[in-house]
Amino acid sequence: MSKYKIAWLPGDGIGIEVLEAAKIVLDKVGFDAEYIHGDIGWEFWCNEGDALPERTIELLKNVDAAMFGAITSKPKKDAEAELNDSLRSTGLVYRSPIVRMRQLFDLYVCLRPCKAYPGNALNYKENIDLVVFRENTEDLYAGVEFAPVPAQLRDVLQQLSKPFGVFKDLMLDEYAITCKINTKKGSERIIREAFEFAKLNNRKKVTVVHKANVVRATDGMFLDIAKDVHKDYPGIEMDDANIDAMTMWLLKNPFNYDVLVAPNLFGDIISDLCAQMVGGLGFGCSGNIGKKLAVFEPTHGSAPKYFGQYKVNPIATILAAKMMLQWLGENELADKIENAVAAVIAEGNAKTYDMGGNTKTLEMAEAIASKI
Repeated sequence: MSKYKIAWLPGDGIGIEVLEAAKIVLDKVGFDAEYIHGDIGWEFWCNEGDALPERTIELLKNVDAAMFGAITSKPKKDAEAELNDSLRSTGLVYRSPIVRMRQLFDLYVCLRPCKAYPGNALNYKENIDLVVFRENTEDLYAGVEFAPVPAQLRDVLQQLSKPFGVFKDLMLDEYAITCKINTKKGSERIIREAFEFAKLNNRKKVTVVHKANVVRATDGMFLDIAKDVHKDYPGIEMDDANIDAMTMWLLKNPFNYDVLVAPNLFGDIISDLCAQMVGGLGFGCSGNIGKKLAVFEPTHGSAPKYFGQYKVNPIATILAAKMMLQWLGENELADKIENAVAAVIAEGNAKTYDMGGNTKTLEMAEAIASKI
């Protein structure tokens, strides 16, 4: 009997290929697991009206962790058009299955390490080592949206919000509303996770990313809570920056930063910037982490135009597998994978197309496996 049960969620497009590559490396390192396939993605939306079928939700309730590839998402009209005939008239609304998964299983931590491995010609600068903590369940990703706007909501906003008055003469179908919802609980726990990580990993500083000077209610609360949490960690420095300024300062002085923590949208933005500074999305790994379950993935999409060519860089997914092993407490195996990745990058013989070479996806995985 295997030690671990791992949900295996390839999804769409190149998600299938990069998970295949990760499996090569996990097998070589001797990870003792049963991999259980789970249905997720565009195919299941088109055929069943659900990109995250109930059977996959049940699977996720009974595993130790999950590896996720990538999914294809399309605009609302395209999503509706691609439903099969029997479902098209039901009024189904497409929702991102990964966002839904995060909320269903309270995977409130999105952990995105961004590390520049020596020898990678795509590094913005050598020795960058940043870790982003992104709140993963609320903010502008809460899914509370209206288009067109209901008359009841318009009437309430006219009563309660003076700034809303500039929109009062618009027709209900002439604007849309997406609610930015941040809670004290959600803010406090992601900020505390960032400080705990800093404490346990000898990191010197936590930077809080926000837009509290304009988005005063929600981001103002997030910043105030960060200041309170910081009192419990006197040995760790804290600073803060507006999201717009942060994108500039990260490029100018990346070594001034260490651990960054942000609400959902700003964390998404800043983590992609950090990923680009260490080679791009081919190196961007991510963990969606809760108390009972964690789902690990590359940060890139399904890239349908490359599907079937086995040309994309699987390193992000292999590093996501490394993160999974760390979360499961298999630190020795995790270190072996990271060391093997670092060795292949430093050696420079295996390079996928984004790195300036022609190494195929599974060839890169085999090259990494050969270093274990």
